[in-house]
Amino acid sequence: MRAYLDYNSTVPLRLEAKQAMIDAMNVVGNPSSVHLEGRAAKNLIENSRVKIAEAIGAVGADIIFTSGATESAALALVGQNIMCSRIEHEAVSSWCSANLPAERNGMIDIVTPEHSALQVANSETGIIQNSVKGIWLSDMTQAFGKIPLAFNWHGCDCAMISAHKIGGPKGIGALIVKRGTDLVAHIKGGGQEMGRRSGTENLLGIVGFGAAAEAAQKDLVNGEWDKILEFRMILENMIEEFSDVPILVGKDSKRLPNTTCLITPGWKGETQVMQMDLDGFAVSAGSACSSGKVKPSYVLKELGFSEDEASCALRISLGLETTKDEVLRFVETWIKKFKYNLKRKNNI
Repeated sequence: MRAYLDYNSTVPLRLEAKQAMIDAMNVVGNPSSVHLEGRAAKNLIENSRVKIAEAIGAVGADIIFTSGATESAALALVGQNIMCSRIEHEAVSSWCSANLPAERNGMIDIVTPEHSALQVANSETGIIQNSVKGIWLSDMTQAFGKIPLAFNWHGCDCAMISAHKIGGPKGIGALIVKRGTDLVAHIKGGGQEMGRRSGTENLLGIVGFGAAAEAAQKDLVNGEWDKILEFRMILENMIEEFSDVPILVGKDSKRLPNTTCLITPGWKGETQVMQMDLDGFAVSAGSACSSGKVKPSYVLKELGFSEDEASCALRISLGLETTKDEVLRFVETWIKKFKYNLKRKNNI
């Protein structure tokens, strides 16, 4: 039986989101139309906007729906002259001056927050940054739904989130903006989304996003992620007890409860991914948002690891549907593959 352990890449569609989208398929109106059908569609969008605002503690802020976190980053950053670190997601760093250094423990020192972008948590290592008030853009994409988080007490001007990271549909995200913040629209036309992102709204995606956000917040409040943290600790402890060769990135740093980044020198990350895939486990060699690119992790290189070490990283990211049995089977299989590759290497 296959085990999906790549939740930082994407999360399976939640039943709540799926049902909400199915129900919304019966709504035929364009949200911009003023007739009854149009108003029904508009009400679904506004109700979803409220659900997301409540889930991420952004009541009173503007929730601007986009096609995903990548578009949200562009909307917030184009023309703003913002700085960031090279460990930021490329959707952010592509629009910034990526000159802020990252320490070995993954921490970034922010000097001018009003001119900076900063992730809450890194998608590859799971390392959580210290909160900095006054940040222009906060990347909350990986943290939302996994750890307590509220836009209003985070103290940033803008924040980006994505539905498929919390069990919503792919192709829908949002930029959260402190009310009164000046942003220039890049997609112009009908003036939807408060004039900041034109185009007929993705009704099904938005409804699914709202339902997923509401469900994700309930899981967080109910302590569901405590179990996942326990599973992560079991996984890491078993591997460390087996061998001192693997390097656990961010071992002494505060991390997301589900994320393990493991460097095994001499064993390429893409090789591990393929070998584990053949044995029924879906894991990643790093961020899955780079269109299938296979190259050493730029995040790990920025943290001071060599190119060879960065190319030997494996990311295991658990989710709320992960079972203890899947974790135990993964470690057992990984150890077998480690022994096999070590024996093969020694015989060459």
